[in-house]
Amino acid sequence: MQDREKDVSMGRATAAIHRGGLGAPIYGEVSVPIFQTSTFGFPSAEAGAARFTGAEPGFIYTRMGNPTVHALEEAVTALEQGAAGHATATGMAAIAAVLLGLLGQGDHLLAGDCLYGPTHTVIDRELPRFGISATFVDTADPARVAEALQPNTRLLFVETPANPTLKITDLSAMARLTRERGILLAVDNTFATPRLQRPLTLGADLVVHSLTKYLNGHSDVLGGMVIVNQVEISKKIRRFLNLFGGTMDPHQAWLILRGVRTLALRVDKAQANAQKIADFLEQHPRVEWVRYPGLSHHPGHDVARKQMDGFGAMLCFGVKGGLAGGRMLMNHLRFFTLAVSLGGVESLVQHPASMTHAGLSREERLAEGISDEMVRLSVGCEDVEDLIADLDQALQGIP
Repeated sequence: MQDREKDVSMGRATAAIHRGGLGAPIYGEVSVPIFQTSTFGFPSAEAGAARFTGAEPGFIYTRMGNPTVHALEEAVTALEQGAAGHATATGMAAIAAVLLGLLGQGDHLLAGDCLYGPTHTVIDRELPRFGISATFVDTADPARVAEALQPNTRLLFVETPANPTLKITDLSAMARLTRERGILLAVDNTFATPRLQRPLTLGADLVVHSLTKYLNGHSDVLGGMVIVNQVEISKKIRRFLNLFGGTMDPHQAWLILRGVRTLALRVDKAQANAQKIADFLEQHPRVEWVRYPGLSHHPGHDVARKQMDGFGAMLCFGVKGGLAGGRMLMNHLRFFTLAVSLGGVESLVQHPASMTHAGLSREERLAEGISDEMVRLSVGCEDVEDLIADLDQALQGIP
């Protein structure tokens, strides 16, 4: 995208297509090129030295920055309305950059009680090795969060909607609590995407994404991202990534940027499908319960409606027959691929208790609201009539 277009006001769908470029095209190319190089030459010894000190702009070494990666960072940062963004090799590399790049020995972390399984494991079992203590709390209840804050709390980390229970956290309420005490607020926005929710505009300090999911959207590449609203935070994240090596390569970045261009189309279609599927499951005699923020009885429905532009394409439900019934359902679906991950154009189904959250004890899972009969759907972009018919035929097989 040309420089003169960068300050032009545009809608979010337009921004997803046009933000993130090289300033001026080299040969008139429409797509950002892949700069497949490990290192960059300097025009002079003086210029090289100036780049290392930061006195002059320019690329040095791809671990420290690359034009293709920078284009992706610029695009996602614009969508999240942040000040700076840092692409990472995986979503967990982004989580590690936030937790280890900003916290140190003697600090306390407050985290939501329902998180992606590996995130929970890192907080609960790895951070203590670095002298960082942590407390898990129900972030849907601001009063409980306020009570759990400690004098040495430095960071509050939440997911909303949460994985896999779809718990909703009021981000404006969390921001008021953290700002009053000088605590940073980090939000994993993977489920919602910036298409539906922009935590930085609600008071958060950092946003984390697994770019593997909706922003890429095609289940073919790994990636992560940290977007921040302050230059000083950005410097700490960048320093951690450069030193510990969790940065992204240019081919990853090119694939994900290509996916970002169709974010609005994919999310809008998948979300419309998810609402219809949730309504269908609500009425099915072999379904015990459904959790989807778009359902009026969801406990976080009103908050989600206030802070989101839609309810997303993730949902979970319990089937009759418990774990055995859930397995029977998953084994007989035709259009829902039995696989972990989410956010691709294809619909996926998985069992959190035995798959994504199997690393937690049963007591830990139940404390997060993850029961054995829970089945999680990532609704894709297929014809919704086919998806509903598929679910119906699989559910009919449950005794």
